[in-house]
Formats: sequence, C-alpha cells, structure tokens
Amino acid sequence: MSVLLDSSALLARLLNEPGQDLVAEAIASDAVMSSVNLAEVMTILVRDGVSPKDAELALARLPVTIHAFDEALARQAGAMFVVTRKFGLSLGDRACLALAQREKLLVLTADRAWAQAAPLVGVTVKLIR
Repeated sequence: MSVLLDSSALLARLLNEPGQDLVAEAIASDAVMSSVNLAEVMTILVRDGVSPKDAELALARLPVTIHAFDEALARQAGAMFVVTRKFGLSLGDRACLALAQREKLLVLTADRAWAQAAPLVGVTVKLIR
C-alpha cells in the first residue's frame, strides 16, 4: 500500500532529521506526494541555500510518485478550510490531506497539528517524530 508524504516528512529524509528512518522505509516501499508539496520542498531547499540544480537532482533521485494537483483536489482542499482553520493548516497541508482523502492513503508528517485535524477530514496520519 502506498504512503503519502507531506513536505515535512520528505524534508526530514533529505536533511537527515529525526523521523527520517520512517520516511526512508516508505520511500523504499511505495511513496507518493502531491505536486504542491513537492513545490514546498523545492522552495525550502532553495530558500536554505541549495542551488535549484542540486535540489532538483536530490529530488529526482528519490523514487516518489508525484500526483498532479488537479481541479478536483483544488476544490477538496479549498473546502477543507472551514474544518481545518483552527489548526492553522496551509494550502499545502490541505492539498496533501485532499490527496490522502481521495486515494485513501496513510500520510506521514512531522506536523503535530495534523493529528487533530486529520480525523475531521477522514484521513489517517502517522507522525514521524
């Protein structure tokens, strides 16, 4: 069964942070990610001084399937705002949750607020740390 990675989970793996072992296991089996969260990871790497070329190479080496953020996911993510607002979830967070909801996937994340928000949108979350 596929596991969906939030940007915080993939960053933990790329930056050798706590929780990276769980993410490495998911990547070794069958991990997927939203294109929105891929953009977040790329942004953070470049913001923190990695060249765009090196960031792209690091991401290209990972066998993670990227799902496009389509119109249906955009509507789902937008609709989640009311339910997730009190947890401070971003559009990227909701894009990930919308994909998890549609594909019925377990989500790996380091974001503790998701543990409270996920049940309200019918998603299962596993914290990596």
